Amino acid sequence: MTVSLLLSELRILFARRRTIALLVALAAIPILIAVAIRLSSSPGTGRGPAFLDQVTQNGLFVGVSALVVAIPLFLPLTVGVVAGDTIAGEASLGTLRYLLVAPAGRARLLVVKYLGAAAFCIAAALTVVIAGTVIGAMLFPVGPVTVLSGTTIDVGEALLRFLAIAGYVAVSLLGLSAIGLFFSTLTSVPVGAMAATISLSVASQILDALPQTEWLHPWLFSHYWLSFADILRDPVSWASFADNAALQAGYIAVFGALAFGRFLTKDVLA
Repeated sequence: MTVSLLLSELRILFARRRTIALLVALAAIPILIAVAIRLSSSPGTGRGPAFLDQVTQNGLFVGVSALVVAIPLFLPLTVGVVAGDTIAGEASLGTLRYLLVAPAGRARLLVVKYLGAAAFCIAAALTVVIAGTVIGAMLFPVGPVTVLSGTTIDVGEALLRFLAIAGYVAVSLLGLSAIGLFFSTLTSVPVGAMAATISLSVASQILDALPQTEWLHPWLFSHYWLSFADILRDPVSWASFADNAALQAGYIAVFGALAFGRFLTKDVLA
């Protein structure tokens, strides 16, 4: 029952025009970056997102540069839209009561909705990296990659590392998805849940940038979002990935429990 319900949720989610539009918008980010660099007559000056200066020498860096651009706003925005719509969207359409009449149960439905949002996190990160790799290979030379430690790895290993970076980013967004799921159980207006999720993401990043709140930084769900550069070291350093995964797991546990407690006692009128 859970597997069939999850497959149905994924099919509905990724067939929606809104979801497709969000993924297309994310794919446009590396394309715009690559085209802008290609049309530029001046070489890189060291300004702009990390790895941007490497794009003209190796097109494989387009994807990771696009991730740096997308992480502060665009990825949280798309995840906030999808996560905020999980329960509130069904309530606004009048289909939530129908779903609860089925033998799925509230807890199982909540888990399936969260897994759908998590699947979107993976799809979103992969979309940016894959689109960046493809457009980078089309517009720039592609070859062995020099990592941050100064050593060189071949193209195959570099592609695997970029996929690992996409996985890192997807994990980074899981805590935000749990927050969006919780907000979605509080209202039947999806826009409200989306706005609250996105606003909290912006607030977390602002607090993480303030030295006055340094004591709070390790507890903010956005703290490790840009620490994936450790995957481009030789050997790979997984310490930040482990810290990030543990932090996101904590947010999933806390906001998942809050969402469960709210949804379990929620009066469903539509």
